[in-house]
Amino acid sequence: MFAQTLTPRFCETDALGHINNTVLPVWFEKAREPIFYLFNPEMDLQKWQLIIARIEVEFLKQLRFGKDVELRTWLEKVGNSSMYIHHEAWQSEALCARGKAILIHYDYAAEKAAPIPDEVRVKLLEHLEE
Repeated sequence: MFAQTLTPRFCETDALGHINNTVLPVWFEKAREPIFYLFNPEMDLQKWQLIIARIEVEFLKQLRFGKDVELRTWLEKVGNSSMYIHHEAWQSEALCARGKAILIHYDYAAEKAAPIPDEVRVKLLEHLEE
């Protein structure tokens, strides 16, 4: 599992005083960065090999400004070229949102999925949970 803590910014709140629903997909993308580094340690955009196929977010409780949020991320499944990623956002010891993303290892020149390299697969499997 990957875990990171972030501090919500004032600009991420809405008129109701809670974190806006558009923010969670951005936070969850930030939470995927450790996975990005497994594929591309230099984060060189000229060598980028991932594309997103799907994202979803389920809101369980309101997230609020002024309290840190812990993002927890792990892999649910690693296929030949795809990864199913699970995210959770926790605040004040409560699960407030969860989400899923499907990432594809992608060959942009050929415009098609490509097998995940074995050395990356081994590292991904270290973060596989049910």
